[in-house]
Amino acid sequence: MAKILCVMTGASYWTLKDGHRHPTGYWAEEFVAPYTVFTDAGHEVAVATPHGVVPVVDTMSLRPGMAGGEENSLREEAVIEKAEELRHPISLKDVRLEDYDAVYYPGGHGPMEDLSADPDSGALLREALASGKPLGVVCHAPAAFLATRDANGDTPFANYRVAGFCNEEEAGVGFADKAKWLLEDELRKLPTEYSRGPAWEPYTVVDRNLFTGQNPASSGPLAKELVEALSS
Repeated sequence: MAKILCVMTGASYWTLKDGHRHPTGYWAEEFVAPYTVFTDAGHEVAVATPHGVVPVVDTMSLRPGMAGGEENSLREEAVIEKAEELRHPISLKDVRLEDYDAVYYPGGHGPMEDLSADPDSGALLREALASGKPLGVVCHAPAAFLATRDANGDTPFANYRVAGFCNEEEAGVGFADKAKWLLEDELRKLPTEYSRGPAWEPYTVVDRNLFTGQNPASSGPLAKELVEALSS
């Protein structure tokens, strides 16, 4: 049995370029699908957030239209209700990487607000990448890579092949012209070797011990790849 650290946003809103605070949090599927894959495989999950705040689910992600129907929505809600780990998060500053076998970051717009500038998350990502342990990051969560830059703007993620929520998908949910910045643009600037698949379709990229996924549909497949890496 492995122990997997799930690093989640602590934000409940995302500040848009006009100053509006859009309600957000983590995206349900991006926690539920991997949590189910991990626990079904017999692994233990721990949750960490900035300052140990209890993570908030983006209610939009539980709408039947976003969750793939009412049955899926209710199933996701049930998993979130039963996942006690969500109620007892560790503070990111107290995380010791040696206690875990893998690290996973789910998305939602929340990471754009806090993890993109969180120094504790940035330090953990640098350490996890260097450790060789499987590191999974999906959808908007690669925004956290921005916090790994040093004073010169350099990051260990430079030139890694990565996926993440694309500009076309951001336009599809109505935020491309409202956001302060777009994830795809920032990943290209880091620079990473960003690539994408068709909008809304599962698309994952593996480069060394870094596993990234484009969108919510990629989170389940990404989790299965992490489990395979843990057993190899």
